[in-house]
Amino acid sequence: MEIPAKYNPVETEDKWYRYWMDKGFFRSVPDEREPYTVVIPPPNVTGVLHMGHMLNNTIQDVLVRRARMMGKNACWVPGTDHASIATEAKVVAKLRAEGIEKSSLTREKFLEHAWEWKEKHGGIILEQLKKLGASCDWDRTRFTMDPKLSESVLKVFVDLYNKGLIYRGVRMVNWDPSAQTALSDEEVIYKEVQSKLYYLRYFVEGEDKYIVVATTRPETILGDTAVCVNPNDPRFTSLKGKKVIVPLVNRAVPIIEDEYVDMEFGTGALKVTPAHDVNDYMLGEKFNLEVIDIFNDNGTINEKGILYVGQDRFDVRKQISIDLEAAGLMEKVEDYTNKVGYSERTDAVIEPKLSMQWFLKMEQLSKPALDAVMNDEIVLHPAKFKNTYRHWMENVKDWCVSRQLWWGHRIPAYYLPQGGYVVAETEAEALELAKAKSGNANLTMADLRQDEDVLDTWFSSWLWPISVFDGLTDPENADIKYYYPTNDLVTAPEILFFWVARMIIAGYEWEGKMPFKNVYLTGIVRDKLGRKMSKSLGNSPDPLDLIAKYGADGVRLGMLLSSPAGNDLPYDDSMPEQGRNFGNKIWNAFRLVQGWNVDANIAQPESAKVTVEWFNSMLNRSIKEIDEQFASFRISEALMQVYKLFWDEFSAWYLELVKPAYGSPIDAKTYEATLEIFDKMLKLLHPFMPFITEEIWHYLAERKDGESIMMAQMPTVGEYNEQLIADVEFAKEVIANLRTIRKDKNIPQKDSLELFYNGEMNPAVISLIVKLGNLTEVKATDVKVDGASSFLVKTTEFFVPLGDKLDVEEELKKLTAELDYTKGFLNSVMKKLSNEKFVNSAPEAVVNGERKKQADAEAKIAALEAQIAQLK
Repeated sequence: MEIPAKYNPVETEDKWYRYWMDKGFFRSVPDEREPYTVVIPPPNVTGVLHMGHMLNNTIQDVLVRRARMMGKNACWVPGTDHASIATEAKVVAKLRAEGIEKSSLTREKFLEHAWEWKEKHGGIILEQLKKLGASCDWDRTRFTMDPKLSESVLKVFVDLYNKGLIYRGVRMVNWDPSAQTALSDEEVIYKEVQSKLYYLRYFVEGEDKYIVVATTRPETILGDTAVCVNPNDPRFTSLKGKKVIVPLVNRAVPIIEDEYVDMEFGTGALKVTPAHDVNDYMLGEKFNLEVIDIFNDNGTINEKGILYVGQDRFDVRKQISIDLEAAGLMEKVEDYTNKVGYSERTDAVIEPKLSMQWFLKMEQLSKPALDAVMNDEIVLHPAKFKNTYRHWMENVKDWCVSRQLWWGHRIPAYYLPQGGYVVAETEAEALELAKAKSGNANLTMADLRQDEDVLDTWFSSWLWPISVFDGLTDPENADIKYYYPTNDLVTAPEILFFWVARMIIAGYEWEGKMPFKNVYLTGIVRDKLGRKMSKSLGNSPDPLDLIAKYGADGVRLGMLLSSPAGNDLPYDDSMPEQGRNFGNKIWNAFRLVQGWNVDANIAQPESAKVTVEWFNSMLNRSIKEIDEQFASFRISEALMQVYKLFWDEFSAWYLELVKPAYGSPIDAKTYEATLEIFDKMLKLLHPFMPFITEEIWHYLAERKDGESIMMAQMPTVGEYNEQLIADVEFAKEVIANLRTIRKDKNIPQKDSLELFYNGEMNPAVISLIVKLGNLTEVKATDVKVDGASSFLVKTTEFFVPLGDKLDVEEELKKLTAELDYTKGFLNSVMKKLSNEKFVNSAPEAVVNGERKKQADAEAKIAALEAQIAQLK
């Protein structure tokens, strides 16, 4: 079979992915084999492939392909997340571009547009994953708003409500004015920003004196209902029981006293805005203060603010500082560095806001999930994340599960005409509950009003390992019984709490057991400057462009070599280039082997026999180490093990040791052994580099239609000879020294040499040294061989008689030049050491360093002079 001179990744990758898909190799159904299950962290339906997805899904594919080759029934479930906030923002932007405002549409009409958008764009990222080689069971693709998954979400909400764990109430929440919805604490990213600290004068009611209050948000004075001081602060003793006037607003508010106030911070006086600050809200409840919510949902000032009505909060901040200055109510303004919360979804500045929301009590639910990780029933890789997980779970807050959106799972709560509500999975069930609760048998659905809000997106994805197998809607089905719990989860540390912890909670609550055994936490892909790669920074390459340029195998290998679990990956184009170069190395090595002529009548040389035995020992030892590395999720190390085995041992040594002389055939026994070794190494490499390994595997032997390396058995650990491995390492060092002598003495490789040794050497490896050293003979000796170049390997001394091999004139010229250089160097050292000022004032270590240089140079001069004398 004609093998192309160059490997073409583009043609090869498309060809083999179609083949795998056509043959159904990715499909999985329950059978008698041990299952190996992975659920994909569902990317947002709005998303396109980025470098983080590439790393994450490559690791998943490695694990899945390896499990499949180890005889397990591998099932990798793909899917996408409906991403309420992100998707609704995309649809709203699309409609606005068409001149349509969301507010002009009914909920039903808006959802028609949203579903249309999802159908058009929602599958893009999954199609892109196929280019990477992802071996997902695409027949099992799920979407978090599929009917069965939606039914699961509602079932869980009702179950938790009936258990008394879900409640409704007004609470301070993180409000995203851009998306106009509440966010959980975990969806807020705090950034350090350069702000201003405004010092404002609050005049004491009825008096011509004032106290100064500092704030970074002067616009919120419109909602001030108190000023708080520490009762132990002597500066404010005379103000006890008095009121102050809120600047510009002219509202009289009480001065309250609480030890919460830090006397050392700012002016010691704190403005209290219960509607717009979490800590102020707690003070408001404690002192029964009026709560004035001054913001509309979009971050503009409402009528309760009195001033600046309808203006954006940040425009008001600029204007109010001018107006305060003009009114003589501004003491001063300072530059100030502080942390500000931003929406993870829209990057809008978060506004703390009182809002009626639905909450889930987390303390009781979290305990089994905390214990599971602490006692290693579920193992985090790397283990350093255990403490982070424990801290969060021990300080868990109630989860705000409602979002003020239309795209998502609508909360199954129905309000009765006379007040109150019922919670039910279906409208029919809700109506029956409403009739019973109200005592009105004549109620109809038209009398009930369903809650307008939808559930937080994470409220569906926390059920993912269960809901993808319909475990909540059909708990006794074959899939959930066979595939759950899943095996390994690969995800990013930043969603350890958003998603991973909540999936663990859900697993114990509804299945009574863990959702997965291992959690592999990847690092973040960063650029050369250490910045996280993102579209907004423009520092992220397009993954599909990289695949087109370097091949999917090249990109996969380049990323994995540089990304130990939990460590960030500093991306550089040299990484996929290294991967592509390795692919070319494999291809060229195979072409070399395939190009040999085989003669069945030739006996196997001793050197080839030893080499095959040695490499099989190396291979078996490597398989053992790779198995151990995979068991502890050191995937990057496992890849490096295979990489070095192929590049350093197989290509650089094995092929050199067994290849026949130019124009000569190779014996059949060595050739078959080489093909068998190549076959095993392709299998070890396949999970990492699926395409090139499949291509070469089909060239390696005649294959039937429907055969694939991905369905072949992964090599298992065989016997290995540690002593032989050590002896060959010894031989390699001898060969390296012989090559150095040839280079230094200008002796061509075609000229044969003799080798004498004084010490110990395993006779089994002499044939290797003879072959690669081009030696006529290797002899043991008890004496030093005069006139020979010598070197030491461990405790054995080797001598290479040069005789007529040496160009005496050329060697003398070289040695003389080296002698002159060394004498010049010694002269410069002696000048320093003869300088009394240097010797007396320089640090002792520096002087000693120069003396060592003197001794080394003198010894080298003596050796060179002796060599020159011998040659003369």
